[in-house]
Amino acid sequence: MLPQEAIRAKRDGQCLDAVTIRDLVAGISDGGLGDAQVGALAMAIYLRGMDAAETVALTEAIRDSGEVLDWSGLDLPGPVLDKHSTGGVGDLVSLVLGPWVAACGGHVPMISGRGLGHTGGTLDKLEAIPGYSVTPDTATFRRLVKDVGVAIIGQTSELAPADKRLYAVRDVTATVESLPLIVSSILGKKLACGLDALVMDVKVGSGAFMPTPEASRELAETIAEVASRAGTPTTALLTDMSQPLAPCAGNAVEVREALAVLTGERRDGRLLEVTRTLAAEMLMVGGLAADRPSALARLDERLASGAAAERFARMVAGLGGPADLLEAADRHLPTAPVVREIRAERSGYLRAFDTRALGMAVVELGGGRRAPGDAIDPAVGLADIAALGERVAAGQPLAMIHARSEPEAERAERQFLAALEIGETALAEPTLIHDIIRREAP
Repeated sequence: MLPQEAIRAKRDGQCLDAVTIRDLVAGISDGGLGDAQVGALAMAIYLRGMDAAETVALTEAIRDSGEVLDWSGLDLPGPVLDKHSTGGVGDLVSLVLGPWVAACGGHVPMISGRGLGHTGGTLDKLEAIPGYSVTPDTATFRRLVKDVGVAIIGQTSELAPADKRLYAVRDVTATVESLPLIVSSILGKKLACGLDALVMDVKVGSGAFMPTPEASRELAETIAEVASRAGTPTTALLTDMSQPLAPCAGNAVEVREALAVLTGERRDGRLLEVTRTLAAEMLMVGGLAADRPSALARLDERLASGAAAERFARMVAGLGGPADLLEAADRHLPTAPVVREIRAERSGYLRAFDTRALGMAVVELGGGRRAPGDAIDPAVGLADIAALGERVAAGQPLAMIHARSEPEAERAERQFLAALEIGETALAEPTLIHDIIRREAP
């Protein structure tokens, strides 16, 4: 079918068959479709949607538009597993989860991204570590996945190239929010990594990517269904993002928090609970644990023994970072010249956060990007953030600002205080794990 006829068919609400979708994606990848045609196709999909079969076909075509990693020649002793998050504030799960699962026998080739809008990016956090390369050669990447069990890097030009062009067009044609396009973009890249199983972390709340709890649930269910039908068993969790997941937001400050969890300095909290739950699902779907109790027991033993921290250290050193990061983090991680407290203006209970606004405060400090080419300041951010439900007294510290200058710190303080609600009565603590959706491959 001619591309214009396929676009017309979708515009008119017809379903496209897998062959037509594959041809369209090939045209996106090799330039056979012009930008006007790609934009028209994206708008037709945005307005008319896609059924499950079409979304699976689109996902598979994007996956197959470039290299699909094959691990069979490495004789890996465990399954190839990965996790993806829709993003949030203080969400440094990947830094802890990847080495933790590797210490339990999994192999995690994690292709991660940079910050987008108010959400932090895993690559930006890792680049706060001096020397850490997110663009290693393929041989180094494969060696680390085999020998260490984990490597967290950026997307290469060979993986899902159709998605890169399609997303760029969506970004300037007001079609980013299309569910089939979101799902195929996420999964096309992830499934190109040759996974045996995938776990998704879909956020719900004021800092979530999706605007409502209902939209988050629809995304989670669709991802689990489409990925499984494309041959990769997938579990999707709906987790809370009504406040920062960790008690910090930034880049170097989040690396420090990851080290605190991995080394046992931090033994509780929302970050640990969500990461532990996601990791348990990865062990179960990957066949490394028969059930949840045995998965949790294995995880707890590997964390307590230092094995997870050791995997993180080996990954960092293998990708060019300092070999003694665990022992000398303060010597290697950057620090901001201005550190000041944010104090409560009144007494009461912390009742709500505008989590997106907190993320944007970090962006304005320099910890994120206003435009794609902006440089990141790895040292700035927020730390020691109080949790929802806490009783605070007037003048009590609510967070610490790490800033490049006093005026920037003052602005961040105003933004932080405007983003929270303090009331006379406490609200129920937000549910951390809303639901778990499991799908097996056919």
